[in-house]
Amino acid sequence: MTVSNKISRRPFVAALLAKRVGALVIPGLGSPTWDCSAAGDSPEYLYSWGGMGLAVPTALGVALAQPQRRVLALTGDGEMLMGIGSLGVVAAQAPKNLAILVLDNESFGETGRQTGLTSDATDLCAIARGFGVARTMLVTEQGKTDELADFLFKGEGPCFAVAKIALSEDAWALPVKDGAAIARRFRIALGIEAP
Repeated sequence: MTVSNKISRRPFVAALLAKRVGALVIPGLGSPTWDCSAAGDSPEYLYSWGGMGLAVPTALGVALAQPQRRVLALTGDGEMLMGIGSLGVVAAQAPKNLAILVLDNESFGETGRQTGLTSDATDLCAIARGFGVARTMLVTEQGKTDELADFLFKGEGPCFAVAKIALSEDAWALPVKDGAAIARRFRIALGIEAP
Protein backbone atom coordinates (compact mmCIF):
# COMPACT_ATOMS: atom_id res chain seq x y z
CA MET A 1 0.00 0.00 0.00
CA THR A 2 1.62 3.26 -1.07
CA VAL A 3 -0.02 6.52 -0.07
CA SER A 4 1.76 9.81 -0.74
CA ASN A 5 2.40 11.94 2.32
CA LYS A 6 0.72 15.31 1.93
CA ILE A 7 -0.05 16.40 5.49
CA SER A 8 2.11 19.03 7.19
CA ARG A 9 2.36 17.61 10.69
CA ARG A 10 2.68 20.67 12.97
CA PRO A 11 -0.34 22.62 11.67
CA PHE A 12 -2.32 19.39 11.41
CA VAL A 13 -1.63 18.37 15.02
CA ALA A 14 -2.29 21.91 16.28
CA ALA A 15 -5.63 22.06 14.45
CA LEU A 16 -6.60 18.66 15.80
CA LEU A 17 -5.64 19.43 19.40
CA ALA A 18 -7.66 22.65 19.23
CA LYS A 19 -10.71 20.38 18.85
CA ARG A 20 -9.90 17.96 21.69
CA VAL A 21 -12.64 19.34 23.99
CA GLY A 22 -10.96 18.33 27.25
CA ALA A 23 -9.54 15.02 26.06
CA LEU A 24 -6.45 13.82 27.88
CA VAL A 25 -3.48 13.36 25.54
CA ILE A 26 -0.71 10.80 25.89
CA PRO A 27 1.92 11.79 23.31
CA GLY A 28 4.52 9.30 22.20
CA LEU A 29 8.24 9.67 22.12
CA GLY A 30 9.92 12.43 20.09
CA SER A 31 7.96 14.33 17.48
CA PRO A 32 4.44 13.70 18.89
CA THR A 33 5.60 15.21 22.19
CA TRP A 34 7.20 18.18 20.44
CA ASP A 35 4.06 18.66 18.31
CA CYS A 36 1.87 18.81 21.42
CA SER A 37 4.22 21.21 23.15
CA ALA A 38 4.43 23.43 20.04
CA ALA A 39 0.62 23.51 19.79
CA GLY A 40 0.39 24.86 23.35
CA ASP A 41 1.46 22.86 26.38
CA SER A 42 -1.25 21.61 28.73
CA PRO A 43 -1.25 19.86 32.10
CA GLU A 44 -3.66 17.39 30.44
CA TYR A 45 -0.75 16.11 28.30
CA LEU A 46 1.13 13.24 29.94
CA TYR A 47 4.57 13.35 28.32
CA SER A 48 7.07 10.55 28.80
CA TRP A 49 10.77 10.51 28.12
CA GLY A 50 12.53 7.36 26.96
CA GLY A 51 9.49 5.06 26.92
CA MET A 52 9.36 4.04 23.25
CA GLY A 53 6.42 1.77 22.54
CA LEU A 54 4.52 2.82 25.66
CA ALA A 55 2.18 5.57 24.41
CA VAL A 56 -0.73 3.21 23.67
CA PRO A 57 -0.35 1.04 26.81
CA THR A 58 -0.12 4.20 28.95
CA ALA A 59 -3.17 5.72 27.26
CA LEU A 60 -5.05 2.45 27.78
CA GLY A 61 -4.28 2.55 31.51
CA VAL A 62 -5.40 6.17 31.75
CA ALA A 63 -8.60 5.41 29.80
CA LEU A 64 -9.46 2.53 32.12
CA ALA A 65 -8.72 4.62 35.22
CA GLN A 66 -10.61 7.68 33.92
CA PRO A 67 -13.64 6.23 32.06
CA GLN A 68 -15.47 9.58 32.12
CA ARG A 69 -12.69 11.32 30.12
CA ARG A 70 -11.75 10.88 26.45
CA VAL A 71 -8.12 9.78 26.09
CA LEU A 72 -5.98 10.16 22.97
CA ALA A 73 -2.74 8.29 22.37
CA LEU A 74 -0.79 10.36 19.83
CA THR A 75 2.15 8.37 18.52
CA GLY A 76 4.36 7.70 15.51
CA ASP A 77 4.55 4.72 13.16
CA GLY A 78 7.86 3.46 14.56
CA GLU A 79 6.65 3.58 18.16
CA MET A 80 3.34 1.95 17.22
CA LEU A 81 5.16 -0.90 15.50
CA MET A 82 7.38 -1.35 18.56
CA GLY A 83 4.33 -1.67 20.82
CA ILE A 84 2.01 -3.33 18.27
CA GLY A 85 0.89 -6.05 20.70
CA SER A 86 -0.79 -3.40 22.84
CA LEU A 87 -3.57 -3.23 20.23
CA GLY A 88 -4.65 -6.74 21.25
CA VAL A 89 -5.03 -5.58 24.85
CA VAL A 90 -6.89 -2.45 23.70
CA ALA A 91 -9.35 -4.63 21.76
CA ALA A 92 -9.77 -7.04 24.69
CA GLN A 93 -10.38 -4.24 27.22
CA ALA A 94 -12.44 -2.21 24.69
CA PRO A 95 -12.54 1.15 26.52
CA LYS A 96 -15.16 3.33 24.85
CA ASN A 97 -13.18 6.48 25.69
CA LEU A 98 -9.85 5.54 24.03
CA ALA A 99 -8.67 6.89 20.68
CA ILE A 100 -5.31 6.26 19.01
CA LEU A 101 -3.77 8.43 16.30
CA VAL A 102 -0.59 7.35 14.53
CA LEU A 103 1.34 10.11 12.75
CA ASP A 104 2.84 8.03 9.96
CA ASN A 105 5.71 9.59 8.02
CA GLU A 106 6.66 6.18 6.64
CA SER A 107 10.15 6.51 8.07
CA PHE A 108 12.06 6.09 11.27
CA GLY A 109 12.46 9.84 11.69
CA GLU A 110 14.05 9.85 15.14
CA THR A 111 16.87 7.47 14.26
CA GLY A 112 18.08 8.73 10.88
CA ARG A 113 15.06 8.83 8.57
CA GLN A 114 15.47 5.29 7.32
CA THR A 115 12.56 4.08 5.16
CA GLY A 116 9.94 2.67 7.48
CA LEU A 117 7.84 -0.45 7.23
CA THR A 118 4.63 1.49 6.52
CA SER A 119 6.06 2.94 3.30
CA ASP A 120 5.04 -0.10 1.30
CA ALA A 121 3.13 -3.18 2.48
CA THR A 122 2.47 -2.63 6.18
CA ASP A 123 -1.06 -1.28 6.76
CA LEU A 124 -1.51 -0.16 10.37
CA CYS A 125 -5.30 0.19 10.06
CA ALA A 126 -5.56 -3.40 8.80
CA ILE A 127 -3.33 -4.55 11.67
CA ALA A 128 -5.52 -2.73 14.21
CA ARG A 129 -8.63 -4.38 12.73
CA GLY A 130 -6.83 -7.73 12.85
CA PHE A 131 -6.28 -7.25 16.56
CA GLY A 132 -9.99 -6.50 16.98
CA VAL A 133 -10.15 -2.69 16.94
CA ALA A 134 -13.16 -2.35 14.63
CA ARG A 135 -13.24 1.42 14.05
CA THR A 136 -10.30 2.66 11.95
CA MET A 137 -9.66 5.66 9.72
CA LEU A 138 -6.92 6.59 7.27
CA VAL A 139 -6.31 10.30 6.65
CA THR A 140 -4.18 11.51 3.72
CA GLU A 141 -5.38 15.12 3.35
CA GLN A 142 -4.57 18.21 5.40
CA GLY A 143 -8.18 19.43 5.39
CA LYS A 144 -9.60 16.38 7.19
CA THR A 145 -9.02 17.59 10.76
CA ASP A 146 -12.75 18.19 11.43
CA GLU A 147 -13.67 14.69 10.27
CA LEU A 148 -10.75 13.17 12.19
CA ALA A 149 -11.59 15.14 15.34
CA ASP A 150 -15.16 13.82 15.25
CA PHE A 151 -13.82 10.28 14.78
CA LEU A 152 -11.30 10.53 17.62
CA PHE A 153 -13.11 12.71 20.16
CA LYS A 154 -16.82 12.00 19.62
CA GLY A 155 -17.20 8.47 18.26
CA GLU A 156 -17.25 5.36 20.39
CA GLY A 157 -13.90 3.85 21.14
CA PRO A 158 -11.66 2.15 20.99
CA CYS A 159 -10.82 3.70 17.66
CA PHE A 160 -7.60 3.84 15.66
CA ALA A 161 -6.54 6.35 12.99
CA VAL A 162 -3.48 6.83 10.83
CA ALA A 163 -2.55 10.22 9.35
CA LYS A 164 -0.02 10.04 6.52
CA ILE A 165 2.23 13.00 7.25
CA ALA A 166 5.14 14.52 5.39
CA LEU A 167 8.65 13.97 6.66
CA SER A 168 9.57 17.37 8.07
CA GLU A 169 12.24 19.37 9.88
CA ASP A 170 10.17 21.01 12.62
CA ALA A 171 11.95 22.81 15.42
CA TRP A 172 12.01 21.01 18.73
CA ALA A 173 9.46 22.36 21.20
CA LEU A 174 10.50 20.61 24.37
CA PRO A 175 8.14 20.52 27.34
CA VAL A 176 9.38 20.10 30.90
CA LYS A 177 11.62 17.02 31.18
CA ASP A 178 11.01 16.31 34.88
CA GLY A 179 8.97 13.09 35.01
CA ALA A 180 7.77 13.65 38.57
CA ALA A 181 6.60 17.19 37.72
CA ILE A 182 4.82 15.96 34.58
CA ALA A 183 3.02 13.22 36.53
CA ARG A 184 2.08 15.58 39.36
CA ARG A 185 0.61 18.26 37.12
CA PHE A 186 -1.35 15.54 35.25
CA ARG A 187 -2.78 14.19 38.53
CA ILE A 188 -3.71 17.73 39.56
CA ALA A 189 -5.43 18.28 36.19
CA LEU A 190 -7.41 15.07 36.81
CA GLY A 191 -8.40 16.29 40.26
CA ILE A 192 -6.83 13.29 42.03
CA GLU A 193 -4.10 15.32 43.73
CA ALA A 194 -4.30 18.68 45.47
CA PRO A 195 -2.28 21.55 43.93
